[in-house]
Amino acid sequence: MDEMKEKKEPPINIEISDDDIYEAMKDIPGYLDITPADLKEIYKFAYRHAWQRITQSVKAHDIMTRQVFSVKKDTPLKEVAELMAKERISGIPVLEDDGKVAGIISEKDFLASMGSEDKTHFMGFVAECLSGKGCAAFPVSLQKAEDIMTSPAIIVREDTSVVEISNIFTQKNINRVPVIDTEGKMIGIVSRADIVRASLMAGKTLPKKAL
Repeated sequence: MDEMKEKKEPPINIEISDDDIYEAMKDIPGYLDITPADLKEIYKFAYRHAWQRITQSVKAHDIMTRQVFSVKKDTPLKEVAELMAKERISGIPVLEDDGKVAGIISEKDFLASMGSEDKTHFMGFVAECLSGKGCAAFPVSLQKAEDIMTSPAIIVREDTSVVEISNIFTQKNINRVPVIDTEGKMIGIVSRADIVRASLMAGKTLPKKAL
């Protein structure tokens, strides 16, 4: 996990001018033996450290979605697709009977199972269909979730920090991770949208705590 501890830049980067610094210095009573450039450097590093401290303290269980749609390994793909379409979600966990994560199905898995050469973009799949290349090479409707799911799924524990999860998203090029408890059962899911919301909330707290 060491590679996941790399430093990240704050999500909100506010450029501070020399005039801003001068005005701020005039608001402080007494004499200050410090230049605007020094103060800007201090603020920049303080801001970064504050952001890292706050985001490291936010864990998966603080931001995860607790009501998660999921399917079982023997769920027909037709039902999986209908559920994903109805709820407008692009990925869904596949669970064992005991609640542990067996895998995960994304739109990419559907595209690959239907014989699409472009396994990353839905419109690439549509283009193949319209060009008559045969977009349903396999009888997908007869398959089950376990037939196309990505397994093992990448998962995180409920005490995993937001920074670590963000690094996982970047390194693995994924958009969501199931969250498990100490017994290995899924208790929620964290998406990129959850990370963005957490980062924005952290940024909002910084102006009064950064220095």
